[in-house]
Amino acid sequence: MSNNISNQQMLDTMQGYIERVKEIIPTLYDHTPLACINTYGCQQNVSDSERIKGILEAMGYALTDDYREADFVLFNTCAVRGHAEDRVFGNIGRTKQLKKDKGGVLVAVCGCMAQQEIICDKVKKSYPYVDMLFGTHHIQNIPEYIYRRLTGSGRIFDISTDFNEVVEGLPIHRDGKIKGWLPIMHGCDNFCTYCIVPYVRGREKSRKPDDVLAEAKSMIDAGFKEIMLLGQNVNSYGKGLDEEINFAELLRRINAIEGDFRIRFMTSHPKDCTVELLEAVRDCEKVERHLHLPFQSGSDRILKAMNRRYDSEGYLNLIKKAKELIPGVTFTSDIIVGFPGETYDDFKETLRVVKEVGFQALFTFIYSPRNGTPAANMDDPVSREEKGVWFSELLAVQEEISKKNYEAYVGTTHRVLCEESVGEGRLSGKTSASVDIEFEGDESLIGRFLEVRVDKFTNLLEGTIV
Repeated sequence: MSNNISNQQMLDTMQGYIERVKEIIPTLYDHTPLACINTYGCQQNVSDSERIKGILEAMGYALTDDYREADFVLFNTCAVRGHAEDRVFGNIGRTKQLKKDKGGVLVAVCGCMAQQEIICDKVKKSYPYVDMLFGTHHIQNIPEYIYRRLTGSGRIFDISTDFNEVVEGLPIHRDGKIKGWLPIMHGCDNFCTYCIVPYVRGREKSRKPDDVLAEAKSMIDAGFKEIMLLGQNVNSYGKGLDEEINFAELLRRINAIEGDFRIRFMTSHPKDCTVELLEAVRDCEKVERHLHLPFQSGSDRILKAMNRRYDSEGYLNLIKKAKELIPGVTFTSDIIVGFPGETYDDFKETLRVVKEVGFQALFTFIYSPRNGTPAANMDDPVSREEKGVWFSELLAVQEEISKKNYEAYVGTTHRVLCEESVGEGRLSGKTSASVDIEFEGDESLIGRFLEVRVDKFTNLLEGTIV
């Protein structure tokens, strides 16, 4: 598919195949066919799966969480870490017996992992019961793939990258009713040396602001109380658009939509987090007072090897500025331990940054090489066992910081979005600074904003509705 095909032409083609599938389904099944979607990885994949579910429902499929009941099993995969790939292949293997026991079952693999040529070849050769594999740019083609396979076509493999536009107007099945995902851009231009995402998601493409605002308004009208804006790097939103707009301005426009709701966003790259953006977070009352700013390493030498394009001093100055501008702001971050060539002295620089910032929480990983990235070819002399020791030291430091942060909440009162029941008459919700609190209450309160006073901290914050 080439870039000169319009969005409407793609939707028309998709709809044509949807109608064809709807026509032949009654001739193939004596029941409503069931689809099971298995999603791995980031929130962007979760959002993609919601659109896949919407397309499947439009064709006449119903959804199930039990793959053993399914007539169509799809694995929407992640390529960020090797562990995710191992899990995917293990679960794909379980469908072999399903296809033997139950005729007519289709098995599909898509997503970031599927976009890699080495994975495509492996599935072709070693998993002959997989009917179709397609990459991250082809969700809109699912009806065509299913139609072709149901009408006797051979196995389908499509990881072409000649199309990298954002397709608007796809059907969507939202999994939640309170919190919803809203992608504002796709792809990444950063090319961090450890990361496979730019190679499997493609280059950055921002959605037009009118399309983003229309989807946000539809979610608010449907009763959603929290909108999570998604992008591999939301801070660089707006590049390549005809209209002059950046992420700070987009936040202000969504904030201006009428309704009682909260805006969250991830993920932010520190190099693109501007004072203008911090001011927008400060000024927009619906935007949460929380920044997820992955710094990955506190060592300038390692940051350069990672191609992160900032240094530790610049990152700490950014944090300082955010604290000055946004009262009560909290921070979370990603950290990679044991990047190729990292020494213990480099690691101690990471600990220094962690202690100075005082993160609410960290998402920490021991470095995992990804085929196709520059870092996979770098010398990596430190053993995984030694990296594990560093990792444990980092967790211990962060545990003490988190404990102090949470203890400081005792006695304070916060506006909390009640999100879910955690059993035995207890509910859980988040503050505007993305801090979790548990409290007693009836399930009828789920989906409402409540004032909650924090009474104590054990291994979590516990409070009372005011």
